[in-house]
Amino acid sequence: MLDKVNILIHNFIKNGDLVMVRINDSFRIAAYVREYEMDKIFSQDMTSYFELLSFRKNEYILREGDEMPYLFFLVEGKAKVFTSLSNGKSLLLCFYQGFKVLGELEAVNGVKAVTNVQAIADTLCIGIPYVIVRKKLMEDPVFLRYICSSLGGKLNRCSKNSSINLLFPLENRLASYIYTTGERIYDKKKKNIKENVKDKDNSNKPSIYFHENLTEIAELLGTSYRHLLRTFSDLCEQKVLKKHGSSYLVINEKVLIELSADLYK
Repeated sequence: MLDKVNILIHNFIKNGDLVMVRINDSFRIAAYVREYEMDKIFSQDMTSYFELLSFRKNEYILREGDEMPYLFFLVEGKAKVFTSLSNGKSLLLCFYQGFKVLGELEAVNGVKAVTNVQAIADTLCIGIPYVIVRKKLMEDPVFLRYICSSLGGKLNRCSKNSSINLLFPLENRLASYIYTTGERIYDKKKKNIKENVKDKDNSNKPSIYFHENLTEIAELLGTSYRHLLRTFSDLCEQKVLKKHGSSYLVINEKVLIELSADLYK
């Protein structure tokens, strides 16, 4: 009865310093193709070239300056996009969540990865090997129209997000970062969390638990470490966050969402 059993085979793929896991699951790929209508992106059937790739939280999907192994379509999970500056620091550009294409600029220009894309939750992508993209899709008018639309949307978002770092207070930018990247905890006992958070009417709603390297966050948000600490302290005084050891627990998600104002989307 093996022909009726969906057997998953996991292969580890190494590309420079990046390691990804390939999952052989044609049924799951087909489900994502239907859900996101991926067949409409191409003028020919490309599903035979699709590979399902898995990335754990904090793993890199793309690393700036590396060769492009795949054109990626984000189908599950979320990631942050940031760039490395000449002074050695990094700057947050945006977050990806929901269906997104990654690497289309590199595909069109035939260049190495121009940004870093890092998973901030366990993430799945459908990938098309780059050699196939260059061979079969660079003269596909349907695909190229889709790429133009995607790049136009990213240009618009990049323009908007560039102004965010200049015009929005750190409090808003930090709130957006915490809300998007914070770990959702259903069983607070696992983190030894005893505090009761607000929104008690929904006991099944997870708490947001935030634990990251504050030096790196200060760089990503374009601020100083001292200013970042003051902002964390202000959010604690406003009863939005509660310090829990070296981490923070969101105790008023509603206010956090209001402060985040959909920044970096």
